[in-house]
Amino acid sequence: MKILLLGDIMGPSGREVIYNKLPNLIKEKNINFVIANGENADDTGVGITEEICLRLFDSGVNVITSGNHIWDQKEIMEFISKEERLLRPNNFFDGSPGTGLGIYKIDNRKIAVLNLMGNIFMQKTDDLFEAVKFFLKKVKLNKEADFILVDVHGEITSEKNALAHFLDGLVTAVVGTHTHIPTNDFRILKKGTAYQTDIGMCGDYDSVIGMNKENSIKKFLKDKTATKHFPALGEATMSGLLIEADEKTGLAKKILPILIGGTLER
Repeated sequence: MKILLLGDIMGPSGREVIYNKLPNLIKEKNINFVIANGENADDTGVGITEEICLRLFDSGVNVITSGNHIWDQKEIMEFISKEERLLRPNNFFDGSPGTGLGIYKIDNRKIAVLNLMGNIFMQKTDDLFEAVKFFLKKVKLNKEADFILVDVHGEITSEKNALAHFLDGLVTAVVGTHTHIPTNDFRILKKGTAYQTDIGMCGDYDSVIGMNKENSIKKFLKDKTATKHFPALGEATMSGLLIEADEKTGLAKKILPILIGGTLER
């Protein structure tokens, strides 16, 4: 089973690289399932809309995960309540629209996708590790699901790192999102779980984490001519991690970082 996890889709350029490059990549690599974090996919660089979700699904994305910006486009609250392929962090407080866990059937296999958000330097959520322990009581590898993929949307590398070691051997993969910068620590942990602290973003890297660099610098300099952040619109890189999982154990056996197009591929 080949599963592709893509980092935060950032604004119009991030969407375009998905629309233009993902269908061919799926065919070329014989990818069975695609997960992408879409919380920055709107034209403003924050939030996502129903129209964007549907276009991403049409382009080959099977499940869209998210994070702290999921509610920034208010229309999504109604859509997420009825669309099981769009997830919000599972450790959001009870009563939040939508769900943070989905189990999807493809090729007679069940793929569980768990979306989480870190607790440190992020908006307040239920305890990350308590939420994971509760999840493990309900969904176990090779029982309720053949494969389990975890997107942990967080700021702190140590928090993501600790979670991955805690889950090693219990899930197929743990990948981090949110910082928009791909880390170079992609690997398969000792007990068989694929891991990367952050899989980066699908967006224009000639920027400040996807936002226009000139305006961002002005903000750091406290220049009064700076405006509200807005996305960089140059050629984007599609960034993520491709995992080949063992169909008997559900654990990772091969991984390949994906960097296609734009600054990082060059």
